[in-house]
Amino acid sequence: MANIVASAYCVVLAVLVVCTQGHSGQEGRKYYKKIGSNVTLQCETSDGHTSVVWRFDGLVITRNEEQLLQGTNLTLRNIDALQTGTYSCHEKHSGSLKNQITIQVGNPPVAPNVLCRSNAYPETFYCTWQLSSPTYIPTEFDISVRHGEKEIETIKDTNHKNRCNIKFLEMFSTSKYTVTVTARNALGSSSSTISFNENAIVKPDPPEIIEVNTIPDSPRRLEVKWRNPLSWPEPDSIPLKYFLRYKPVILEDWQHVEVTDVPFHTITDAYIGKEHIIQVAAKDSEVGTWSEWSKAVHATPWMPLRPEEDPEENPSNVSEPLTSTTPSVSAKRQINNSPRMESSMTLFLGMIMILFI
Repeated sequence: MANIVASAYCVVLAVLVVCTQGHSGQEGRKYYKKIGSNVTLQCETSDGHTSVVWRFDGLVITRNEEQLLQGTNLTLRNIDALQTGTYSCHEKHSGSLKNQITIQVGNPPVAPNVLCRSNAYPETFYCTWQLSSPTYIPTEFDISVRHGEKEIETIKDTNHKNRCNIKFLEMFSTSKYTVTVTARNALGSSSSTISFNENAIVKPDPPEIIEVNTIPDSPRRLEVKWRNPLSWPEPDSIPLKYFLRYKPVILEDWQHVEVTDVPFHTITDAYIGKEHIIQVAAKDSEVGTWSEWSKAVHATPWMPLRPEEDPEENPSNVSEPLTSTTPSVSAKRQINNSPRMESSMTLFLGMIMILFI
């Protein structure tokens, strides 16, 4: 009985070894390869002289300068992203699958471009990052933020890819913030680090112009009103100042005026009767930089109504021919002449009757 159990154990062990050996090659595996490199794929047949057929995503591969068939192996030269896919090797006569390999072609990441900005000072700031060239393969990013020697928690932004939010630890701190972003994929990794003071990254979102009013009897005035960006958390305790610009549509040069404390301004030098473009920007009253310009608004100053012209003095106002049913002068003359003709005929007939009598 012990011999039977031992024999069965050996059989099971042998099957496991065979199965393990059958999957020890490249079959079903995925490889990441760098653009521009050369790759050799092995068919792994029991006989190197066996005739095989290679397929790429199901299509038979033919010999060319970039794809060399050497025995049972396939060599890909100077590969690019278009050669990402599944390669399979089959025995030519039986068609049986001998090996299957998936290749993803791409690049290791370059150093990310990192930007940090606070549009919600003094509560939070955010950092974004991007690569200047594509990798073509899955790439992940790790971010580390430090304030002085202290590590700060980062919160991934659910609405923006490659962006995280960070809370300010304290206001008016002299310690710098240090942000490191590392890009990593199967072919390599690369990092970028930036450092800054909190006041260097303060930049509000643009205000929103909500109203532009004309002023009666004032052809050179426009009253502009706007509201603070909704992202600015404390406009009363952390006030903004504003920069207004405007110009007629027909001109290139802008007029500028800086406004403090209040979200409105009256333009007093508008061009009479001309359509104007108006925009406004905002900035923390003490630190940071100006926002981008707001969405442009178009407006034209008040203009007096033109007096109505007298049709008799300006006959050119009549642009269409008369279609009235009133008779014309020649028709009236014809009507007036009709009684005279009837009287003459009556007199002529009377004279003829007297002569016959």
